[in-house]
Amino acid sequence: MQTTTTDVLIVGAGPVGLTAAIVLIQHGHDVTVVDRQAEGANTSRAAVIHPHTLELLEPYGVVGDLVARGVHTPTFTIRDRDDLLIAVPFSQLPTRYPYTLMISQSDTEAFLLGRLEELGGKVIRPASVIGIQQSADRAIATFADGQQIRARYLIGADGMHSTVRDQAGIAFTGGTYGESFALADVRLSGGVPADEVILYFSPAGLVVVAPLPDGMYRIVATVNEAPQHPDIAFVQSLLDERGPEARPAVVEEIVWGSRFRVHHRVADAFRADRILLAGDAAHVHSPAGGQGMNLGIEDAVVLGERLSQVLDAGGDEALLDDYAATRRQTARGVVSMTGKLTELATASARRRPVRNRIMRLAGKLPAVRRALAWRLSGLNRR
Repeated sequence: MQTTTTDVLIVGAGPVGLTAAIVLIQHGHDVTVVDRQAEGANTSRAAVIHPHTLELLEPYGVVGDLVARGVHTPTFTIRDRDDLLIAVPFSQLPTRYPYTLMISQSDTEAFLLGRLEELGGKVIRPASVIGIQQSADRAIATFADGQQIRARYLIGADGMHSTVRDQAGIAFTGGTYGESFALADVRLSGGVPADEVILYFSPAGLVVVAPLPDGMYRIVATVNEAPQHPDIAFVQSLLDERGPEARPAVVEEIVWGSRFRVHHRVADAFRADRILLAGDAAHVHSPAGGQGMNLGIEDAVVLGERLSQVLDAGGDEALLDDYAATRRQTARGVVSMTGKLTELATASARRRPVRNRIMRLAGKLPAVRRALAWRLSGLNRR
């Protein structure tokens, strides 16, 4: 049996795992990244990077590429068909990135992987962890091919169905939304602006419409049972039922589509001795507000910087306990916020007029719009 050693083993090579690796390697530590999937097999498709996330990534050499590739959308709006309820202006935020950056997860991962390789790192794949043990000073991961990696610390960034979390015996408390979610990248014509991320409310469910690079749009919608591969007719029916009416949006082409179910769960702990969790392995929630990948990248930067301090001579392990406690509290707040947005979006026909009146009045108050912008952008977590 071949055994290798490393400072940190990261399980999962999505945006969260790659970010943590970049932070640690740039700080001079030995990192091994493994992923169970073959390259290009990841079908999770986050598409939003918020201002605070870009600020956190600034020291690590990827922001320029991301900003150059993505679509800069300065406004997030909540609408009921053509009725504007609230416009949330990112353009007035005190940041170098006063917009939501719309970019496909595949592009984000490509830029992060490129930066990792520039720093001399690489991803070992496919590599499936089948067991994890801990000693006083090491976490030992065993792989399906019999190899072992011994690490001073192990980061589980391996998604909602995390092997690392399960092996650590950490519960994943929460529930599952009754609806499924349809997701599609499409080409549109008609009445959808190219400079807004729009959350359409409807008794039939919510639909998010957001611009992507290359003239595409991202559609995310709640449905009772989404088809595995949404076609033009299905996505068009969602927009006809929930989207703009005065100038209807017309689906010209489906570039990519999928479905998923959304859970609202938070791990009972983000640390078990030498095992630490980040990203979807630690928390999952509704896509309303586009918080998921951003919260995970935040985890990765904070954890990478804390671990780097601990790995350096004299670093205090209490920093890792602080990471676990504060990031869990942050995750619970985001899960609550996105849950409330989802409940608002799917209000019954009876409650809809009252909800709209309240939101329309609140949306006229600059303080409300500013508070929403701070929270959605992540800048409230600076």
